[in-house]
Amino acid sequence: MCRIAGIADKAANQLFLEDQVKAMCLLQKHGGPDDEGIYSNAESKLVLGHRRLALLDLSPAGHQPMIFANRFIISFNGEIYNFPDLKNELQLLGQKFYTHSDTEVILAAFAQWGTQAFSKLKGMFAFALFDNVTNQLYLVRDPSGIKPLYYFLQNNRLEFASEIRAFKATGTKNINKNWPVFQLAYGHLPEPVTTLQDVKPLHKGCFLQFDINNGTHSLQSFTHYSYLSNKASSAFDLKNILKEAVGRHLLSDAPIGVFLSGGIDSGIISLLAAEYQKQNLNSLSLYFEEAVFSEKLYQDLMIKKLQCSHHQHLLTQKEFNDALPKILQDMDMPSCDGINTWFISKYAAAQGLKAVLSGIGGDELFGGYPSFRRMRWSSAIQKIPASLLKAGRNSGVKRLRRLQYLTIDGIKGQYLFLRGQNVPDEIAEYLEATEKEIWDILKSQPISEELALLDAPNRASWMEMNMYMQNQLLRDADVMSMAHGIEIRVPMLDDAVVKNALAMPSNIKYHGALPKQILIDTFINELPQQVWDRPKMGFAFPFTQWLGSSAYVEELMQGAGVHTRHSYEQFKNGKLHWSKFMSLIMLQSRGIAA
Repeated sequence: MCRIAGIADKAANQLFLEDQVKAMCLLQKHGGPDDEGIYSNAESKLVLGHRRLALLDLSPAGHQPMIFANRFIISFNGEIYNFPDLKNELQLLGQKFYTHSDTEVILAAFAQWGTQAFSKLKGMFAFALFDNVTNQLYLVRDPSGIKPLYYFLQNNRLEFASEIRAFKATGTKNINKNWPVFQLAYGHLPEPVTTLQDVKPLHKGCFLQFDINNGTHSLQSFTHYSYLSNKASSAFDLKNILKEAVGRHLLSDAPIGVFLSGGIDSGIISLLAAEYQKQNLNSLSLYFEEAVFSEKLYQDLMIKKLQCSHHQHLLTQKEFNDALPKILQDMDMPSCDGINTWFISKYAAAQGLKAVLSGIGGDELFGGYPSFRRMRWSSAIQKIPASLLKAGRNSGVKRLRRLQYLTIDGIKGQYLFLRGQNVPDEIAEYLEATEKEIWDILKSQPISEELALLDAPNRASWMEMNMYMQNQLLRDADVMSMAHGIEIRVPMLDDAVVKNALAMPSNIKYHGALPKQILIDTFINELPQQVWDRPKMGFAFPFTQWLGSSAYVEELMQGAGVHTRHSYEQFKNGKLHWSKFMSLIMLQSRGIAA
């Protein structure tokens, strides 16, 4: 796991390019504290940069950017979990290897198969690969979008980096003036929106091919997950597939652990990990003095079951308030969440770990959210005439006010209805804009797929996977963990698990009265009953009390507009959810006086 950056520009001075890429890497040093490297090609006017977090082949042989066959060069962020199998296959085809790293396997695979190699990679990855014979540069991102990769393409110049903050080193970029609108509506910035006008995320499962000779480029898909296949799948299959996935994700030459929240998904991942390395398994948990938010009871049940090395950390209000300014600084792009991941990653690093397994993906694949129950009737309501849907605008009931979002066609309108934070007239008031301006901005992006052929629960799954998980959970997990030099691995998003889950018929995948019933039934003999037979708790903090008493937040609010100050008072009085207030904090901390 690393951070990458680079620039290709035929019109630029090579030494200047090197300085810029070095500066881009320095801004991402936290994500690659173990090593750094630069590849510079003066003839091609290309510079690739790399910051390394060493997990496989800890020797200098794993240094990046890595060169293969004196032709192919890569700067790679991620893990390829099937690299041992690919390596064996490539050796039989005559490829020779000189390291034990998965990075070299990517290069050999490309040398053997070209761009067809990308679909053979199973893991989480974002990389830049350069062919110095054809002068082609490839940017590639994994099918689930677990690892981030952003790029700027203008005037035959291509810049790329793992984090938005890195582009500060390459000259002034235009701020996307619309990002506060998306933040206040979604609680995050939905792809392809970023805080910079011309910097975009590479779409997941895609590669961008850039011809350095003439500045032309193409964007192509190499993998696309589909919900439309339909095969029988048993709980026995699911158990084995998940177990094998966890085994692949434990592959590491550095210390590795498991996040143990006390919920179903982290409990399953921990149980399966313990089957592979019970003696060496390290699990980590957070708990609070405020019992209503603490999951310590369920964590303790799992610890007793696992009989492994465990570290529980009591997070106090003082520690939270002391860390809040640094947490907001460490966020690459604004989000209303992610603070929990920042703290658990901090504790993982303190225990000497380099990678930790997480249960992200279980809710999205197997029906863990209320949206799975609500999608059918939200689809029905969406067919009501727009005039009636907008009539709820003046209601004092939040859900009735959000009905107006269903006038936006498709899954985007349903997402904002089911998960949105503020409605357009509220956003307009915060930002001193017209309501029409807000509507126009929200209708313009993102462009979503047509999902009419999917049944209601699979539409909910698509929405949670491609919008909430993609744009908030995975992005927060990446940037907040890498702030501490920690890699978060997500076995539930293993290629085999995702394909198996998407192929299951809905009556199997979403059966039963409880959320994620199929996971419960599959592991009912292993999971303590108290863990699965209880109300779902989000991985959250006593935010209302803690943020309401923060001197730093109070200072931020001093410079806020009248409407934001009013919302601050509502928040302190328990009349505004902490996630909505966090979006306002995001704006204030980034100089947007809402």
